[in-house]
Amino acid sequence: MTGLVEHGTGRVAKAVELGSYPVVVLATFAGFWTLTANGLHVTPAAYGAAVLAAGLVTAHEIKWPHRPQWRPHGREIRSDLAFMVLVQMTLPYLLSVGVTIGIADRLKAAGFTVDSLWPHGLPLIVQAILMLLLADLARYWLHRAFHRFGFMWRYHAVHHSPHRLYWLNVARFHPFEKAVQFSLDALPFVLVGVSAEVLAVYFVFYAVNGFFQHSNCAVRLGFLNYVISGPELHRWHHSEFPEESNANFGNNLIVWDWIFGTRFLPVGREVGNLGLINRQYPSGFWQQMRTPFAAGLDSETGAGPR
Repeated sequence: MTGLVEHGTGRVAKAVELGSYPVVVLATFAGFWTLTANGLHVTPAAYGAAVLAAGLVTAHEIKWPHRPQWRPHGREIRSDLAFMVLVQMTLPYLLSVGVTIGIADRLKAAGFTVDSLWPHGLPLIVQAILMLLLADLARYWLHRAFHRFGFMWRYHAVHHSPHRLYWLNVARFHPFEKAVQFSLDALPFVLVGVSAEVLAVYFVFYAVNGFFQHSNCAVRLGFLNYVISGPELHRWHHSEFPEESNANFGNNLIVWDWIFGTRFLPVGREVGNLGLINRQYPSGFWQQMRTPFAAGLDSETGAGPR
């Protein structure tokens, strides 16, 4: 079923639809550079920029929603806050401190030098783009695997369980899947000595684009839909029907989907129902920590393996 979309028709609404994404991305990076220029370390500056992006995207969702019926309820917000704090923020930090340092120390003790594997002499922005391309390539194939193999899909179904999209549920991942993601999109780059500045620039874009990707913002990305994995593409990935949802696997970029033939953006219609065909799939945080271990719970999902 084609979804109904209630976009604004005035000049301001149209301008916001076309300009919100690039303006918010630029404003987020401007905030990041301002904080670092005033002496703040790149790591807290990146988090500060992410908070700014979250605020701007929230304001857009409230004033110019893509679908008013996608506005979340209090229970959803509480669950997604738990995912954001515990899975999206705390878990990667613990993995960085524990696993990454441990592996790096073991490699150093064994006499392995991996710093030469990364082009440290390139300009910062070029390194960040290179990291973005490589990390997205790894995440692309990992994402396809989470859709292809049943035991992996049971974890990924947690991410596909929401019936509506808004920016905060970008964090809705089972900790197992998040740990696997970390092993591909962060750990290798930390181990080869990618600088904190490059990692911070990557994180800022990862955050602001991720917020938009899952947002309820009325936006039109135009030609950027051939480069960025933005909301217009990603909404189809959350369709309950596998012929629509088994596409647009890109994490930040859509270029790998374009190259490997999985980009999907039909003209003239909007995505219908989101989520899993099993509409009774549990939605609470602690419930979803257990859902991958409940046999058959995801057997009626539409976005799963075929």
